[in-house]
Amino acid sequence: MKFPDPLIRGALVKRYKRFLADVELEDGRVVTAHCANPGSMLSVDEPGSEVWLSPARNPERKLKFTWEMIRVGRSLVGINTQLPNGLVAEAVEAGKIPELGGYPSLRREVKYGVNSRIDLLLENDGGDKCYVEVKNVTMKRDLSKNAPAEFPDAVTARGTKHLVELAAMAGLGHRAVMFYLVQRQDAKSLAIAADIDPIYAKGLQAARKAGVEVMCYGCKLSKSEIRIESPLPLAF
Repeated sequence: MKFPDPLIRGALVKRYKRFLADVELEDGRVVTAHCANPGSMLSVDEPGSEVWLSPARNPERKLKFTWEMIRVGRSLVGINTQLPNGLVAEAVEAGKIPELGGYPSLRREVKYGVNSRIDLLLENDGGDKCYVEVKNVTMKRDLSKNAPAEFPDAVTARGTKHLVELAAMAGLGHRAVMFYLVQRQDAKSLAIAADIDPIYAKGLQAARKAGVEVMCYGCKLSKSEIRIESPLPLAF
């Protein structure tokens, strides 16, 4: 996925009210950007960090910038949670995720389960369905070389509900996939942060026993694009 316009460099002043971030641009101006990430953003919200913003194309939009990435150490980290579904869909359609190949039909945000919407619904010509739930991963509390990225960064009752819904689909004979997208380049594996949300960790174990598949892929990030690169192991 290429950014449609050049990103703008700045330094994070602070993130607040969940969806707002003040950023000092290189010309000295301080602007308020939309922060499209409702999570805690633990480990990726340090004031003074280099951040990259995308300019709004709609001149009527109140907030003229969206916070896209932050640099942590040497790694860029994609914090915009509105992008992962599109990134995974683009990679599936391009054949970059072999485990999800063979489905000519891809639909997004399809209603299923109990008041839920699946991020991606894949279907083949025989009517077989594959339900794919996508989660964006940004947290890495230990910055040592071999330390894993971690999910979740806060208690997520909604995430646990999604695991239950996926398990139900697996129980009906469909493929069900929990897909973790690690939007940083300094992690070689993914771990579940059971100390932050033990209920989610137990829910994932139960979902796997029920037949839910777990996939994890890393990304390559630059100032011009983000693209899915290669699978990462899950370290339970």
